[in-house]
Amino acid sequence: MKYGLQMYSVRDLTEHDLRGALQQVAEMGYSFVEFAGFMGNSAEDVKSWLEEYGLQVSSTHTPLAELEDEVLDQTIAYHKAIGCKDIIIPYAKLETKEQIDAFVERVNTLIPKLQAEGISLHYHNHDCDFAPTPEGLVPEEELLARTSILLEVDTYWTFVAKQNPVEFIRRHKDRIRMIHLKDGMGNHTGKSLGQGVAPVKEVRQAAIELGFPMIVESEGLDPTGLEEVKRCIEFLKEEDAK
Repeated sequence: MKYGLQMYSVRDLTEHDLRGALQQVAEMGYSFVEFAGFMGNSAEDVKSWLEEYGLQVSSTHTPLAELEDEVLDQTIAYHKAIGCKDIIIPYAKLETKEQIDAFVERVNTLIPKLQAEGISLHYHNHDCDFAPTPEGLVPEEELLARTSILLEVDTYWTFVAKQNPVEFIRRHKDRIRMIHLKDGMGNHTGKSLGQGVAPVKEVRQAAIELGFPMIVESEGLDPTGLEEVKRCIEFLKEEDAK
């Protein structure tokens, strides 16, 4: 099995040494990475580091501000330069009908522009995306119904929202190309894989059956990002060996 890593997991290192972080996660056994910012490094440098350490880039978490018209061409050019074909919006404030409507409109404008450049657009959920607005709208359901945006399902936040993540990814398999594999205590306290209460093993097995790439995200920096993600890959290697 090949596993990816959301580089936000090692943000305590990437903020000053992205190259070193890529080297160390590759040495641990991660095969691909999902970026959460490039910390001012050029696309040429990032591409060369990926090649140097034998890593693929699966995707990026790119905030909506970097997809505004004024900077969209620059963002697209960077992604094409590093060979990345999947942009994920990591979060949007979707607490009211007005906010949802504006987001839906922007997403529906962006999708064809990105598709014309060979790039797909995804949305990464949090638990709040399953909470109804005062008007009774559920953001995740609205995105599914009113856009063609793909879903990067964060299976832990789905679990925190009292949804069954295995059932959710099976039900929406046609809108999913990759998932986040994450663990925690059922609230906003994260844990390394296998150390929380989320159904990580069941999610992993379903992802294998569905052919979804799994991107590990572990946010606790406990006691460092590298130590936390090392526990995660060791857990996954143990599961692979069973």
